[in-house]
Amino acid sequence: MARYASNTSVSSAKSRDEIESTLRRYGADQFQYGWDEERGAVVAFRAHGRAVKFLLPMPNPNDDEFTKTPSKGYKRHPDDAAKVYEQAIRQRWRALALCIKAKLEAVEAGIVSFDDEFLAHFLLPNGQTVGQRWGAEYQKMVEGGHVPSLLPAPD
Repeated sequence: MARYASNTSVSSAKSRDEIESTLRRYGADQFQYGWDEERGAVVAFRAHGRAVKFLLPMPNPNDDEFTKTPSKGYKRHPDDAAKVYEQAIRQRWRALALCIKAKLEAVEAGIVSFDDEFLAHFLLPNGQTVGQRWGAEYQKMVEGGHVPSLLPAPD
């Protein structure tokens, strides 16, 4: 399956600007972003009185996906590897812009509440998100068979 925006020509900076303007349009009153080479990028904002943080993991530029050709695994020229890597970065920023816009539009349309849609990304006092804090715990419940089936079991 093809990734969303895998061939985009939209720069990462333009996607970040789009995220910021989308957040403003939907009522956010604070916005910031940053990055570090080890953890990737972060987009944070405040809306509806809630602090929200999205972590955007970035790929390792030394992964085979970038340094080798997909068909035969030949080593790519460093310039070609850099182009493929930059394309992957642009794709991730486009996907995040789509994600945030879709969530905000679902809230605006009354499909979901802001809290329900963004809960996993709410920022806790210790800097973690709710998803970081409780995601592993929920995974243990899933693995332990403690999550109910959506459909009733046959009699």
